[in-house]
Amino acid sequence: MMARLLLWTLGLMAIMSVALAVAVDFGLPVAEGHHEIVKKESHPILSRQKRDWIWNALYVEEEKPAPVAYRIGKLKSSKTVDVKKFEISGEGANRIFFVDSKGDLFVNQTLDREKNSMYKLTAKMFDGNGELIEDSGDFVVQVTDINDNIPVFPRTYNGSIMERSPIGTEVVEVKATDADDNTTANGDLRYSLTQRGDFGAFDINSINGVISSRTNTLDRETKSQYVVVVKAQDMRGMPSGSTSTTSVTITVGDTNDNHASFTQRTYELNVREDHKLNEKIGTLQVDDRDEIRNKVPVFSIPDKKTPWIFGVEVSKPNKDGDLVLKQALDYETMSSYTFNVKLHESLDVTDVVNSATTTARVTINVLDVDEAPVFNKPVYTFDVAEERDVRYIGAVSARDPDKAKKTIEYSILDPNCPIRIHQETGQLSTRRKLDRELEAKHVVEVRAREGSDGLESSVKVEITVLDINDNKPELIVDDIFVCENDPTGTVIGTLRAADKDDQPASFSFSVQSSNFSVRSRGNGTSDLTVKQGPFSLDDPADYSVDVHISDGGQPAQTSVTKLAIKSCRCDARRIPTQCKAGARRMGVSVHALIAILLCILTILVIVILFVMRKRYQKDSLSNLKNSGEIHEQLVTYDEEGGGEMDTNGYDVSILSSACQGGSLLRHPDQPHPSLYAMVQKPHHHAPPTARKGDMAVMIEVKKDEADHDRDGFPYDTLHIYGYEGPESLAGSLSSLGSSSTGSNLDYDFLNEWGPRFRTLAELYGVDAPDYYHQY
Repeated sequence: MMARLLLWTLGLMAIMSVALAVAVDFGLPVAEGHHEIVKKESHPILSRQKRDWIWNALYVEEEKPAPVAYRIGKLKSSKTVDVKKFEISGEGANRIFFVDSKGDLFVNQTLDREKNSMYKLTAKMFDGNGELIEDSGDFVVQVTDINDNIPVFPRTYNGSIMERSPIGTEVVEVKATDADDNTTANGDLRYSLTQRGDFGAFDINSINGVISSRTNTLDRETKSQYVVVVKAQDMRGMPSGSTSTTSVTITVGDTNDNHASFTQRTYELNVREDHKLNEKIGTLQVDDRDEIRNKVPVFSIPDKKTPWIFGVEVSKPNKDGDLVLKQALDYETMSSYTFNVKLHESLDVTDVVNSATTTARVTINVLDVDEAPVFNKPVYTFDVAEERDVRYIGAVSARDPDKAKKTIEYSILDPNCPIRIHQETGQLSTRRKLDRELEAKHVVEVRAREGSDGLESSVKVEITVLDINDNKPELIVDDIFVCENDPTGTVIGTLRAADKDDQPASFSFSVQSSNFSVRSRGNGTSDLTVKQGPFSLDDPADYSVDVHISDGGQPAQTSVTKLAIKSCRCDARRIPTQCKAGARRMGVSVHALIAILLCILTILVIVILFVMRKRYQKDSLSNLKNSGEIHEQLVTYDEEGGGEMDTNGYDVSILSSACQGGSLLRHPDQPHPSLYAMVQKPHHHAPPTARKGDMAVMIEVKKDEADHDRDGFPYDTLHIYGYEGPESLAGSLSSLGSSSTGSNLDYDFLNEWGPRFRTLAELYGVDAPDYYHQY
């Protein structure tokens, strides 16, 4: 019996040992005394060692005040040794946590689980000699949570829902967060709607925070926006839990659930009869409680005739009815229109009448305006034969659409137009003959005006010029040569022709020559062949032929063209090795001859005008020379003199004529200087009294003219004499600023320059005062 009891006791202890080991491995607290936890060391498989580290389960409550460090557990080993020292390391070691020599673990700070929920530490044991008793062992200090945080909504929530949505339609999901442990009631949140908002139309899921509708009668036109207040509470919604709230704005979206209708039953509009087509006359306003995007009106005019004249289009952006004109109005024909306009709209919902139609009565009053003349055709087309004077091409016609029926006057805007129009009847005729080859089609703009100063309009008239056979054919041929040894029948070239006329031509060619002949090819061309030889390069004879061409038209037009044929010396393959130059001489047209004659006539007229101008200038100079204006004669010539030997350029005998009659006294026994020397040399003594001569009389006459002619310039001004300017050393040529003492220059050195300057020395080199006289 005792053996059986001992066996049972040993089995129970083994079971407890195994359970304790499992609890330690899984981090579970063990209910034994001080809740000791055994740390199981890792060993290789199939080896077994005794457990050494034993310490209590370590838990710390967050936010617990620690004015004095408090004990949270004890470190101990299963070895029966005398431990003298413990050491710990890891998170918060020796700062938040510290151990004494007995192995008691203390905390000296307040911990916050939201900042750090666990601390991993390592412990070591040493004996009295400082030797390590056991290897290091790891352990964890858990921070237990308390409900010290409130729920927080991270953002603002807004939602939307379409009006008339069914019950339970989700609007928006609201989420709050709690910093406490969400695995406990401290962080487990519940949601609800408070009575502060519009809670009657919406509901919220307490677990996931999804807001949904509680009714299917939401109407945007009644209320377009709701505000609900959502409350989040921790502790699973128990009254002891912390709460927070947020406002959620819910917008009701629009659907097409309202019928559009006219704002008036009747509309009256006025429009001018000249109103432009497809332009708006007026607006039929439409009322629709829905938004513009859901406003979908459809307009129609049930009257069978009116839709062809008027139409209703949806306007932008208001989507009303724009009444537009489809056909031109005429006040004289109809001055008023009355018709009905129907409005129809289909809705997007099924719980109301799906469609409805409203009607409005519209009256259009046409206003009379003075209208421009109206042509009976938009474009007139006529044909006229060329090269003929046509008195009647056709006629245009316009009318006054107003009741006044004013007289219409016609005119052509282009004054150079070859077409004329009768002012009253509108009949068209030609001013001159038309040439299709110059212009095949004439486009004329004809104007119709009411009276001489009324309204006007214009129309385009197209006149096509019909072709007649009035142009002579023209020869087209390549360079043609004949070889000295060409036998009879040799083709030396092909003759072609061109015609400016538009009519199909059948050209035929012929030549009058003893050496050459023409052979038709049947397609409007002919071959020029050798009729009789021989030919020689040394023969001075001209091998040119006159080619006669007929176009075969009605009437037939013919032309004659002289064709020059070169004579060449050729090799066996008829390739020319040496040729005698020859030119193809074409006929000169009448137009070219007229142009040449006009050029010659123009040149002759220019030559005659030039000769007449020269003769006129020569006569003017002759009259000026005979007038006695000595100083003007000298100024007029714009050329250099020939020196002292020039006796033709300037006639100085006129100056000496002033001495006749004793006007200037000279001594017969002394050389007589010229008038230039006497005028320019200074006088030191009083001159003798002058007697009037020819020169003196002329000067007195000029002085008298200058004194009595207010419009003339004085002779002693810049208009008469040249002026070098203030920067020139010569200064002014005017005598206005000259001194009465004369010049102090000595010109006697000119006698030393030779016989060519002797006359000049006599003019300027006399100093005797007896030759200066006053008159």
